[in-house]
Amino acid sequence: MRKIKTIFIVLFILVTSCKTEKTDNNTKPSQKTVKYAIVIHGGAGSITSKNFSKERQKQYKVVLEKALNTGYAILEKGGNSLDAVQKTIAILEDSPLFNAGKGAVFDAEGKNRMDASIMDGKTLNSGAVAGVSNVRNPIFLAKTVMDKTKHVLLSGKGSEIFAEQHNLKFENDAYFYTKRQANYLKKVQKREREKSLQSSVSQSSANNTKFTKYGTVGAVALDKNGNIAAGTSTGGLTNKKYGRIGDSPLIGAGTYANNKTCGVSCTGVGEYFIRTLAAHEVSSLIQYKNLSAKEAIKEVIHKQIANLGGDGGMIVLDNKGNIAWNFNTKGMFRAYKKSTGESKTAFFEMESKPLNK
Repeated sequence: MRKIKTIFIVLFILVTSCKTEKTDNNTKPSQKTVKYAIVIHGGAGSITSKNFSKERQKQYKVVLEKALNTGYAILEKGGNSLDAVQKTIAILEDSPLFNAGKGAVFDAEGKNRMDASIMDGKTLNSGAVAGVSNVRNPIFLAKTVMDKTKHVLLSGKGSEIFAEQHNLKFENDAYFYTKRQANYLKKVQKREREKSLQSSVSQSSANNTKFTKYGTVGAVALDKNGNIAAGTSTGGLTNKKYGRIGDSPLIGAGTYANNKTCGVSCTGVGEYFIRTLAAHEVSSLIQYKNLSAKEAIKEVIHKQIANLGGDGGMIVLDNKGNIAWNFNTKGMFRAYKKSTGESKTAFFEMESKPLNK
């Protein structure tokens, strides 16, 4: 009996050994797929094929994809999401096509006053600037605020002094001048004069005049370590007065990132995004109501913001690499690229199919 039991044990060991050897030879060890991705926007508004010629669409596509590929290359090489976001946004700030940096709109005094913010989803550290002039890349200044101070938001002259102290690049007023934005300022100011003259006439033709609004830029990235970062940069509203500040430099309104949920960057009429704390609201809907990124962004844009009378759009990238975007305007400049090889650039109306199944 003991002999039979010994034989059985020997046979069991041999069979187990063979199985292990077969597995080792023919099966690769399971590895967790590393997902990384980046999504960007260049503003929402009256963006239609009628407003943009094929040649102009090509110009926007070239810059958007240059920015996208800049950020993606950083992620692909194992770089962090914060670097990817700030360098991606800097490309858009350096283009005169967008309402940020070089292409920033003019305020009522004919000055370019810019806002920007950036946030680290791992630590929730954030940096932002508001009403800054002549700094070439406000997104770099926002990142420097995050890295070099105990503060989150610096504004106006103080932020410019801080930029000088940290050797950030400045440009003169001529660098920021674009004929397109100068002409737009004249149109808006003319409209306001007409509205003032016809204030007693309801539904006047002046009140019904439509002007194209677009241009704020933003990016959200997820790196190989699972860290999310988000950033936004803008020139604000054309003809803005009284030191007006919108949602873009306000953490939780125009920008938000949290590794627990997602990263968000917004564009549109900032007052409505401030009132709804739009970016943070998307994160909360994902965290506390278990909504998908696609469901959360739709809720905020088409219900909360639209019900107040606001318009605009948002991009979202969650901690699983899922991307969503939505807007309640005619269009939004947008693009994304994922480690799966999937990528897309779009300008006009929303797709009928979801980005992520």
